[in-house]
Amino acid sequence: MKCRIAAAVLAIAMATSAHAARPSADSELADMLKGRVAQPPVRCIAVSPTDASAVIVRGKAIVWRSGARLYVNVPRARADMLDDDDVLVTEPFGSQLCRNDRVTPIGRLSRIPKAPLILGMFTPYARSTK
Repeated sequence: MKCRIAAAVLAIAMATSAHAARPSADSELADMLKGRVAQPPVRCIAVSPTDASAVIVRGKAIVWRSGARLYVNVPRARADMLDDDDVLVTEPFGSQLCRNDRVTPIGRLSRIPKAPLILGMFTPYARSTK
């Protein structure tokens, strides 16, 4: 019985220290965008399974990489539900993802879908020429 309690306490301590060591969402996004310059927001981005990939910034935004550009999208509501361990299921109309399209995050391990998110405008970030 004492071993079980000790194991539980150790597991909680390890989980707490791992969670505390994570960088904030703002610093994670800033690191991702280091050396890049924001451009005017766009309504839609082309998404191709061969050259586009999405990265979730926990509780903050979704970042799509398409070619050399990064496109940051802050969902219009419930961005705090985003977890960097989610898998995104997109529902584009055509070959583009656009403002007001729905994205459903699904837990990677639990496979339980969360409430759909409505995308906002996409802010492109290009590498700085300086």
